[in-house]
Amino acid sequence: MMIELLLLFFAGIFGGILNSIAGGGSFITFPALIFVGVPPIVANATNTFSSCAGYISGAYAFRKELADHKNKLALILVISLIGGITGAWLLLQTPEEVFREAIPWLLLFATLLFIFGGRINNQLKRLAVNNKHATSLGGVLLFLLLLAVTTYGGFFNAGLGIITLSYLALAGYTNINAMNGIKLLVSSIVSLVAITLFIYSDVIAWYEGTFVLLGTLIGGYFSAQVSRNIAQKHVRLFVIVASVATTLYFFGQTYINQIFKYV
Repeated sequence: MMIELLLLFFAGIFGGILNSIAGGGSFITFPALIFVGVPPIVANATNTFSSCAGYISGAYAFRKELADHKNKLALILVISLIGGITGAWLLLQTPEEVFREAIPWLLLFATLLFIFGGRINNQLKRLAVNNKHATSLGGVLLFLLLLAVTTYGGFFNAGLGIITLSYLALAGYTNINAMNGIKLLVSSIVSLVAITLFIYSDVIAWYEGTFVLLGTLIGGYFSAQVSRNIAQKHVRLFVIVASVATTLYFFGQTYINQIFKYV
């Protein structure tokens, strides 16, 4: 039992580091919970609870970068609240097999969006120059996209950081440290409201989740300090590697297991 608890603690540390620098920490923490015997739906809810501490500590570490964008944060927080509640409610109503099969496709979309988000944003800016209605339309679409992102986060925490970074790239943000700060703030709000519903429905494994939480709290804070000293192109490359690895993992989990069922 002690070995399992240590596994969860160190998974939390590495997950917290990954969440603060790039996103995708659930690639480590969610499978660790499954490995020690926590049922999938409960592991998903517990992973949201456990990751939240790392999000909060990481967001606090990026408070200076967040202050530079404080005029935009109120709307982002409101959308995060609505999306987090909606996603968590949908998870509690959805059969386990359905949400498992949707995960790899959502992550694939997020990975492609992060890689090509900057180019898409440049095209949107050119469109705005030629069409006076494009800016308003783009604002509405970005609003709906953030609502979809936060709903996904309430539904399934894995990949939320990557998808949020993809949204921020599409929205025109370029400073990776500011993007990381906003990403962690969004993740914090979405997780907190989702956790409230999960507590009400009694689907959190508190004992196992606490050890992961302690690890994410440590990993999330200290990795934020380190990431400021890393060149933005290196952090971006790390994000891409993390997102591709996460996507491949979930595709393997979903479709390789299905193939073996019929062999």
